[in-house]
Amino acid sequence: MGELEGRVALVTGGGSGIGAGCARRLAADAATVVIADFDQSAAERIAAEIGDAASAVPVDVRDPAAVDQLVAGIVSAHGRLDIALNIAGIGGASALPADYPIDSWRDVVDVNLSGVFYSLRAEVEAMLRGGGGSIINMASIYGLVGMPVNIAYTAAKHGVVGITRAAALAYAQQGIRINAVAPAVIETPLLLKSPEELSAQIVATHPIGRIGQIHEVAELVAFLASDRSSFCTGGVYPVDGAFTAA
Repeated sequence: MGELEGRVALVTGGGSGIGAGCARRLAADAATVVIADFDQSAAERIAAEIGDAASAVPVDVRDPAAVDQLVAGIVSAHGRLDIALNIAGIGGASALPADYPIDSWRDVVDVNLSGVFYSLRAEVEAMLRGGGGSIINMASIYGLVGMPVNIAYTAAKHGVVGITRAAALAYAQQGIRINAVAPAVIETPLLLKSPEELSAQIVATHPIGRIGQIHEVAELVAFLASDRSSFCTGGVYPVDGAFTAA
């Protein structure tokens, strides 16, 4: 019997990277997992890999009506929503603040900040009707410190931390726990395309001497999704190899 057996989980951005790893991890604990992604084919690949416990649904988290429809569809199909991982995000342009492109600012904030708010809003409504649940928002170390060459990503991830803390306080007595995870640089397919010199520079910023692995983030997410973390709400948990301690 898995720790999450009988529970229904939503993972936005579940078609690749950290989202896919978290979806696999929750399914390994016997949760029923709905993988939502802008890239429907990517979501379908991960769902097929997981098997009968997973399904794939397309969603654009920038559209609040689409997010509402997604969550309503999960409740209609499964009767409940117990766990929600808000992971969908983009990186955006790299430029100093005065040179940062307005279009990229809007795109990053729309996906990484507004998308989390729209998702959380719908998830909370479903969990209030269902008697509670656990919501985990994917922040970043750049929700705790600054990144001078990507002001939009930094601002959005700081906003995710604020959303998490405000919502956790609002629903602490109503059975909904809301936390954030703040990874440092994690080895994903996109990162592996970086030039070797750039990768070495990235590693050097992590005092532990390496970058993180997807499964290391997924383990923390699985803990926060489970009853083992029943006293944890309103927290922001770095997975960063001492990046933010330096």
